[in-house]
Amino acid sequence: MMAAWLDRSLPEWFSRRLRRRIVATFLGLLLAVQALSFLATRESVARNARSQIAQELQLGERVFRRLLGQNAQKLSDGATLLAADYGFRSAVATKDAETIGSVLLNHGERIGASIALLLDTDFTLRAAAQQEATALMPAVHRLAERSASGMSQRPASEIVTLGGHAYQLVMVPLRAPLVIGWVVMGFDMGPALVRDLREITALHASLLVRPDDPGAWRLGASTLAQDLAVALTTVDWGPDAAAAQQASLMIEGEDFSARSFVLNPDDGGSVRAVLMRSVDEAVAPYRQLQLVMALITVLGVGVFAASSVFTARHITTPVRALVRAAERLGQGDYHSPVQVSSPDEIGELAQAFERMRVNVDAQQREITRLAYWDSLTGLPNRAQFRVSASQALAEVRRPPMPMNGERRVGSTGHVSVLMLDMDRFKHVNDVMGYEIGDRVLQQVAQRLGRVCVRQGDLVARLSGDEFAVLLPATDTHDALRVAERVAAAFEAPLVLEDQTIDLRASIGVATSPDHAQDADTLLSRAEVAMYAAKRRGAGALAYDPAFDSGSARTISLLSALRRAIDGGELRLVLQPKVALRTARVEGAEALVRWQHPQRGLVPPMEFIPFAEQTGFIRTLTAWILDECLRTWRALHAQGRAVPLSVNLSTRDLMDVELPHKFAALLQRHGAPAEALCLEITESAIMDDPTRAQQTLERLHEMGLRLAIDDFGTGYSSLAYLKRLPVHELKIDKSFVMQMERDSDDAKIVRSTIDLAHNLGLSVVAEGVETASHWRALRSLDCDLAQGYLVARPLPAAELPAWIERWTEHDARVLLESPTTVL
Repeated sequence: MMAAWLDRSLPEWFSRRLRRRIVATFLGLLLAVQALSFLATRESVARNARSQIAQELQLGERVFRRLLGQNAQKLSDGATLLAADYGFRSAVATKDAETIGSVLLNHGERIGASIALLLDTDFTLRAAAQQEATALMPAVHRLAERSASGMSQRPASEIVTLGGHAYQLVMVPLRAPLVIGWVVMGFDMGPALVRDLREITALHASLLVRPDDPGAWRLGASTLAQDLAVALTTVDWGPDAAAAQQASLMIEGEDFSARSFVLNPDDGGSVRAVLMRSVDEAVAPYRQLQLVMALITVLGVGVFAASSVFTARHITTPVRALVRAAERLGQGDYHSPVQVSSPDEIGELAQAFERMRVNVDAQQREITRLAYWDSLTGLPNRAQFRVSASQALAEVRRPPMPMNGERRVGSTGHVSVLMLDMDRFKHVNDVMGYEIGDRVLQQVAQRLGRVCVRQGDLVARLSGDEFAVLLPATDTHDALRVAERVAAAFEAPLVLEDQTIDLRASIGVATSPDHAQDADTLLSRAEVAMYAAKRRGAGALAYDPAFDSGSARTISLLSALRRAIDGGELRLVLQPKVALRTARVEGAEALVRWQHPQRGLVPPMEFIPFAEQTGFIRTLTAWILDECLRTWRALHAQGRAVPLSVNLSTRDLMDVELPHKFAALLQRHGAPAEALCLEITESAIMDDPTRAQQTLERLHEMGLRLAIDDFGTGYSSLAYLKRLPVHELKIDKSFVMQMERDSDDAKIVRSTIDLAHNLGLSVVAEGVETASHWRALRSLDCDLAQGYLVARPLPAAELPAWIERWTEHDARVLLESPTTVL
């Protein structure tokens, strides 16, 4: 149930997650673009609005000054009209002060002037319509200076403060016909002026007056609301009274752009005009546009959400199907097809998944076939045979189940295994070639199938020429009868391409539960019995524990050998080789000794053959080579370096990496190739002459000296001998030790020496134990001698001292002995 839930929930979870990501991506991109557009538009609108307002404020300043000029002209015209009045001039001429004051007051009210003054020709006050006129005299004097200088065609005007109000003054001369005085008129710059400016420019205008305290401003007039206008009096407008100032003000939460300028810099800047425009009001139309954009964004989000959900579903539905298909493939289901049809890239991906499923299914079938079936014979292989044997053993252990009221029958509780190996099959491969060998194996498989297979039996090829037969419900007695029938069947020769091939089969039988309880042990016991049958030439044998008595000891010996190398129990000994003519030490053969901590000295014949059989000989050879090169370096340092001979086994010679290993060893120890002489037995060469020759040629090219050991004890072909790149032959000691008593051995020694010399090889005689052996071999022109007469194997550290003793005494004795002719 849990697996089924996972099968459903994982693709759904994946689909929802991918769908959410697609929708979120689409909407996120839309919102990001819209937000950036909104911010950019808002910033652009604000920047453009402020720029436009700044231009409007500059224009408003010009308009404001123009209004002041028009007012000055109006006052000037009114003052000129008063100055031209005959009655007023008569009153001035007669110095009628009461009439002058009344005329000034009445005329000022008629033209809207708040101030009316009469000055003498020296600009002293003569009459005034207001009592505070004396406070205006500093400004009147400045105005008189400008009027007297005639600096401008326009009427000279002056802006002053009086009683907390700002006034604009103008001055005109009173002529009769000469200048008999000056008329000064002024009007209050109050709400009328700022309203006019508001109507003309749509700008807010305010007048700030600073009557007494330089740091305090009072509101003179303003088009703003009272609370907003009062806030202007608290603004720090800066110390520069002459230059116009641009500022951004935030008043009562409303954003304004303002331009302020001083109207009377000559009077200390006590009157300041402030023109303002609301930024919020200017951008309000654009805010509506932004609101429309926001509404469009909301609608776009809805449309994008719907379309992205549709797109995501269109994508995730086939992807979910692909996820389920991938999970099926991951679980090993290669039979269910990937059913996703889509015209886009997902469809191509689905087709790729389907092709992958088909290919993986085919590869899986092929892997299964290769893993459990032999490709040459079509029979099950070792792995399949082991599985079938395990199943058969489990079947016989299962308690019988009643069927229709009766107990199950047909099983004796035994399972037998036959293992057979074809005798002389290697000879077939060597002589007739591997192709014929393969066809022989195919015929062997067919013959086995015809002879011994019943319902439920199984024939398998384990490896090489080893076959096995599984016989369920068969005890040892019946299995032996089947084995004898198989052995009899192979007494008839096989015929291939008009060639008759005689093969025999050695068969081992093992039965459960008599000999083993599990499949692996059953196969192992059958193999032991098969090798026993091969050794005895018995055809077929059942397993006997006596056949396997050395197995535990073999396992123990292998472990002990591994510990011997790791624990330093092995010893390298050297047996010198000397020249028969000069008695000069020409080399030494490296031998290994095992000093066991409990068993003492273990003879080489007890562990060397075993190491060869188990493959441990390669590890042992590597240790010997390493010790030899280390010893050679030590001898070289003492001036006693001689070539050291090392025996190579068959397994060593078949190792294709052997030349590379030698090169690495020589390089690591810094030793030349001449430091070693490699000895190979005839049997090692003849097991696979072609491969052996290739390996020896590569070693020869490296500069290593090669020797054939125990020559004469094997069956080497002279045709191979003449092609091998060897340098010397070693005559086996069995011929040397008996040559004085056995004329045949003497002839073999003499012939071997002559043959080697004719082939350009040097000869080493092993087993030289007496002086007569020395004299006889010297008379036969043998080159080198090795044996107990020269020296027994001695520890490597003792070789330099032995060479010193040998040179002084033993060599002289042997050289002076007469030769013996055989």
